Amino acid sequence: MRRGFMPSRASDLPLASRPGSIPPTRWYPTTAAARLARQDLRRRHSDWMTLPGSLTRALQLRCRHFHVEVLAEGFRVPDPEERRTLGLVDRQLAWVREVRLCGDGEPWVLARTVIPATTLQGRGRRLRHLGRKPLGAYLFSRPEWQRGQFQAGLCRTAGEPAQAAVARRSRFSCDGHHLLVGEYFLPALLSRG
Repeated sequence: MRRGFMPSRASDLPLASRPGSIPPTRWYPTTAAARLARQDLRRRHSDWMTLPGSLTRALQLRCRHFHVEVLAEGFRVPDPEERRTLGLVDRQLAWVREVRLCGDGEPWVLARTVIPATTLQGRGRRLRHLGRKPLGAYLFSRPEWQRGQFQAGLCRTAGEPAQAAVARRSRFSCDGHHLLVGEYFLPALLSRG
């Protein structure tokens, strides 16, 4: 079990050692900045990293069957960099959800959502009980949630060919409450063109 992770159910344990888990990532303010750091970044990678609107909807349009696999969810202390991005203090708990977005039975995207406990109050309570429902469908059906600017991520994959190499993330805000969504693109999706 990851340090600081408190699963909501025994089946919610993170799968950090399993191929396809969320990799360590260096974040850049824009895709252009990430391209300066990794000049071999392909155009199709950039296209996914800057895709406007709902990634969930874009994936659904590219397959016959779309589903969400919950890897882990529960209260834990977010990573230091995530805490800075969300303005959280040290040791402050947040609801962390890690899922796989799959098209036609194949994992295409890993997603990690960090939701501060204060965001889970009131209408935000629903965010803790999504189960296999995609978060994107929830956020984009509610116009009160506004997405901030994308950051581009370059993943440290340690030579694992099935691991995500690029990612994006953005902060969503509603009435002074925030959450952070990171989306990590797997080779099975990027190779589709």
